[in-house]
Amino acid sequence: MLLKYRLRSEKELYQRLKRKNFSAEEIGKVIDFLKEKKFLDDEVFARAWINSRLSRSFGLNRISLELRLKGVAKETLEAGIAEVKKGYCEKTVIEELARNKLAKLKDIDPLKARNRTYAYLIRRGFSIDKVTDTLNKICRQIY
Repeated sequence: MLLKYRLRSEKELYQRLKRKNFSAEEIGKVIDFLKEKKFLDDEVFARAWINSRLSRSFGLNRISLELRLKGVAKETLEAGIAEVKKGYCEKTVIEELARNKLAKLKDIDPLKARNRTYAYLIRRGFSIDKVTDTLNKICRQIY
């Protein structure tokens, strides 16, 4: 039932079954069976998670953190991120999000609006350098 709604990482499934008081041996058998039948694959999960989060305009830093917390191996995570970086322009996404956020905050003090936008973009997982550069550029144009 857990795999019916969305893909899960191996660690997620292990933790959910552990909470349901299954023994480690039973959980191991279930995970092995699911991996053998290709119902459980951390590489497929990582690619799907990355694409899902990118479609919602999250940054690569946040996506990496989420995958690490879900127990995806570092190599798998890095391979998925590297694959996505080929056709992904983080600066464009940052610029679009920043312009939208600043437009919503147009009635408050420009410095406050800039700081709130900065914090918003950092929480979404974008790199500090790119956020700072992009915000400086946009703020020079607007103010």
